[in-house]
Amino acid sequence: MKPVQRRVLVIGLDCAPPELLFDQFVDELPNIQQMLHEGVYAEMESSHPPITIPAWTVMATSKNPGKLGMYGFRHRKKGTYNEILLANSHWIKEKTVWDLIGETGRKIVVVGVPPAYPPKPVNGAFISCFMTPGTDKDYTYPAELKGEIEKLHGDYILDVNFRTDEKDKLLKNLYRMTEQHFAILRHLTKTRPWHFLMSVEIGVDRVHHAFWKYFDPEHHLYEPDNKYEDVIPEYYKFIDSQIGKLIKQTDDQTSIVIVSDHGAKRMKGAFSVNQWLVEKGYLKFKKSPSRGASLSESQVDWSKTRAWGWGGYHGRLFFNIKGREPQGIIDPEDLEEVRDQMMKDVKSIRGPRGEKWDTKVYTPEELYATHIGNPPDLTVYFDDLNWRSAGTLGYDSHYLPENDRGPDDAVHSHHGVFTYYDPKRSMGGKKIKTVHLLDFAPTILQHMGIKAPEDMEGKAIEEVM
Repeated sequence: MKPVQRRVLVIGLDCAPPELLFDQFVDELPNIQQMLHEGVYAEMESSHPPITIPAWTVMATSKNPGKLGMYGFRHRKKGTYNEILLANSHWIKEKTVWDLIGETGRKIVVVGVPPAYPPKPVNGAFISCFMTPGTDKDYTYPAELKGEIEKLHGDYILDVNFRTDEKDKLLKNLYRMTEQHFAILRHLTKTRPWHFLMSVEIGVDRVHHAFWKYFDPEHHLYEPDNKYEDVIPEYYKFIDSQIGKLIKQTDDQTSIVIVSDHGAKRMKGAFSVNQWLVEKGYLKFKKSPSRGASLSESQVDWSKTRAWGWGGYHGRLFFNIKGREPQGIIDPEDLEEVRDQMMKDVKSIRGPRGEKWDTKVYTPEELYATHIGNPPDLTVYFDDLNWRSAGTLGYDSHYLPENDRGPDDAVHSHHGVFTYYDPKRSMGGKKIKTVHLLDFAPTILQHMGIKAPEDMEGKAIEEVM
């Protein structure tokens, strides 16, 4: 008789922070609470930068963003100033954990792990992620899975519009999307052979960004007793109930892992990085930009500009270097001096009331032993990510109370979650030392009896073995 092969079910909750999942909400989440009490869990350190892309790919490959050449959703096209390339699944050249498991002949199911468009062939079933351009595109492997899903569950809901003031509509769509995603997972667990199943629910990220100011009394825009005060905790209860329904379809040969790619916290405001660069003399215009203008909408004088920036949950700064940019003005031999001065200038930025910020500034060499692609020249975490970077400019102040690109109440934090639960053994509900995204893939492989490739950067988590 063949030995029973263990299975692993990985439930990804994009953006879930340990402060909520392990502490503040845990007593109201019976299914997750059971896994914490009987398994092991830890805070999981995210990537640099701590953002959905590249974080999930770092987790899946055990390779850092420099090795992957992925530094965010958007990347600057080489030889241009602001032409954007969006990361997609073809950028992933390294083998993922599900590739390696599939190569052993074991069946896998992957749902919504970004970037997953266009879908790639796997030894099993694959559904793309929220970055899919639309459901008129092929978003599954095999292709016929798309028709199967739509026949049973209607049009696949890729994402919701979370930067909106129509909160009631958003909330309805958010629940509808999440319910559909878990229904599809339950369908796949019943109808497909599998040894490894990994999914990512983007709804957790969306509820944070759309409703954090209504939930957190410390948020500068919080209003007591508002209509949406309980939206985030109630959504977590809903997620827990969906997780409970899913794991009921598994057996005692299935280990359950819950992970997130990074955490979340309240946004204190947005800092207009390009407006600050103008003030410091790094960025020049042919005429003053209008309020809320982007660089692409403004008349930048590149012949006199030394640096410019991009917005996002973290800041990205680029230098206008001779031989690299079309109108570069910084001599390469002068770059180190200009860069060092810029880093000092950025670290000296204070808050709107003159308060000291804990701003972190990194060169690619500081973050990555090697790097490919086109990373920003400087990666900036304004006040350790408490302040979002705003790429637009033309304001009366550098400090904006809200996001410049639509309602958004939360920013990212450096730690997500890792939980491991084995129904066949009690592990005492032990909180272990912090692990890293890089440790996920070698842990899963070792647990399934597969030797991890030597070039993986993480290591198997001992307490799981």
